Amino acid sequence: MIIKTKQLELQTKGKKITYFNITKDVEKFVEENNVKTGIVTVQSEHTTCSVFFEEMVHDFDIKGDEYLQVDLNKGLEKIYPNQESDGVYYRYPGPAHLKRASTNELFIADPGIALNGPAHLKATMLGASQTFVIEEGEIKKGRCGDIYFVDFDYCRSRSRKVHMCVIGE
Repeated sequence: MIIKTKQLELQTKGKKITYFNITKDVEKFVEENNVKTGIVTVQSEHTTCSVFFEEMVHDFDIKGDEYLQVDLNKGLEKIYPNQESDGVYYRYPGPAHLKRASTNELFIADPGIALNGPAHLKATMLGASQTFVIEEGEIKKGRCGDIYFVDFDYCRSRSRKVHMCVIGE
């Protein structure tokens, strides 16, 4: 029985929702550990981020975003509109959270970074992890499926962590 973990570190762009296709990283991790039969779990440790499974569509808009990602952003924005100021649509961040944030140097420089309530809600909807079956050394994701990590928090750029855990033989 093999149980191995690995962490990926990704740098978001800030000022826009940032997507990463991490399929090759997950495949390489499974291959490096020579797992032929088992499972691999991919998980975000951040509350504004999600890991999801989707088709890679090969078409990109002028900003470099895949069409399905653009469509996902538009759909989720209908449910959770962007947070332009406090008190509009959202109760978050509340006074206790803002008080705690007021000691953070980044918040002092730009209080707008606290306006990420929609990012938390979108990530909650999509979930923080995905688990995939491994058979004959291959992740069972079909011919067109890819694994994505997304940070819905567009308020600032950040370093984000993705954890992978493979269990198998």
